[in-house]
Amino acid sequence: MTNLSVNLNKVALMRNARGGSRPSVRHAAEACIAAGAHGITLHPRPDGRHALSDDVEELKSWLPVELNVEGNPFAGPETTDTYAFPGFMEILRRTRPAQATLVPDSSGQRTSDHGWRLDEATMDRLRPFVEELKNQGSRVSLFMEPNPATIERAHALGADRVELYTGPYADAFAEGRVADVLPAYVAAGKAAGRLGLGLNAGHDLNLDNLSSFLEAVPGVLEVSIGQALVADALHMGLGPAVGAYLSIVRASAAISE
Repeated sequence: MTNLSVNLNKVALMRNARGGSRPSVRHAAEACIAAGAHGITLHPRPDGRHALSDDVEELKSWLPVELNVEGNPFAGPETTDTYAFPGFMEILRRTRPAQATLVPDSSGQRTSDHGWRLDEATMDRLRPFVEELKNQGSRVSLFMEPNPATIERAHALGADRVELYTGPYADAFAEGRVADVLPAYVAAGKAAGRLGLGLNAGHDLNLDNLSSFLEAVPGVLEVSIGQALVADALHMGLGPAVGAYLSIVRASAAISE
């Protein structure tokens, strides 16, 4: 069955907008876990608008499920106002999360909007980080677009998994043209399976489009969902929102069997 990892960046964003400690990222994580979430995702950015390095360290100290930490490994130390970002790799070294998802976003980027291209120069820069993370015991996932050729490069780089960037799928679903893009995701999923790569997926998946994706794309081990789930939680509560997504995941697993 596909696991659900809840991205709590938007909870941190709300807290950071006013300062203080409310809403609490830890309390939100506890509610998600109580509702059955299989993991928690945080994406600490250098400008400190989302999850902070302290959030990652706090959750890692007690979290009873997998912690997935996303970010750009090339992002070094940076100070924005009073927030001192220690560098993404330094956060991973301090916390040793179960999974490190490497994403090619820039410092001020609003949200992740593309996967790694993985040309030779980029692969040469990434390779020592991938090796270091694997040596410290973290599973390494690369944020990728649904392109079998670049997924092959992710395998050559030594990644354990790839996370398919599902933004284009979500846009196509909303516009009624999902048939135009879904075959690429199916092909990417099959390519990952042939190479022995684990398959994750995330970005703009929601209660409307999640089931058709999981039913079509083979072997998805984990979906990371944040924006849509937290938005749904404003209406139904965090626990019921997690439950609604888990119901889709379970139903899709039953269909695939």
